[in-house]
Amino acid sequence: MGLRVGITDRFQFGLSYGSPNLIGDDSLRWYPRPEANLKYMIVNESTSLPGLSLGLNTQGYGNFNDSLNRYDMKAYGVYLAASKNWKTPLGNLGLHSGVGYNFTETEDGDDDPNVFLGVDIELNPEFSILMEYNAALNENNMTTETLAISRGGYLNTALRWTFVERLHLEVDLNNLLFDEEKVDYFKREIRIIYIEYF
Repeated sequence: MGLRVGITDRFQFGLSYGSPNLIGDDSLRWYPRPEANLKYMIVNESTSLPGLSLGLNTQGYGNFNDSLNRYDMKAYGVYLAASKNWKTPLGNLGLHSGVGYNFTETEDGDDDPNVFLGVDIELNPEFSILMEYNAALNENNMTTETLAISRGGYLNTALRWTFVERLHLEVDLNNLLFDEEKVDYFKREIRIIYIEYF
């Protein structure tokens, strides 16, 4: 569960808190603390250049391992991201990439920088497909590799339905490259996203 607020046109602040098994019949396991999400737009996107943002995201995904002080899928940490959008006959096409360094989840012995990529494609004014790939370079040393629940990074995809203005329903399929020796399935989520302007 998370909330993000745009303080200015360039600066966004957010907090998130929750449980990896909030819905279901198992006992709740709450995350140990709220996590932060900060983002500042350094350079606006132009016709020839991508937009450039500097951010901090400490919210990982999946279960939290208390002994190693980390999530199954580590957060991005401090990151620098670039985004470029184009108009297509169907709608918007966006490409995104970034590099990050997670300084809060390093007790597993792997503190390498990480890279990530993303794409979003509008099929029509209501439906969009989103995909992201997290290379998980900070989960590839011998110790951390035994903990990782994926093979060769994390591939996530989603279908977003904007059925009324400012309200989105999203079906997410996460960790499609899961390691069958460690987990039996990929993660499935339903998100409700509401955007309001003040």
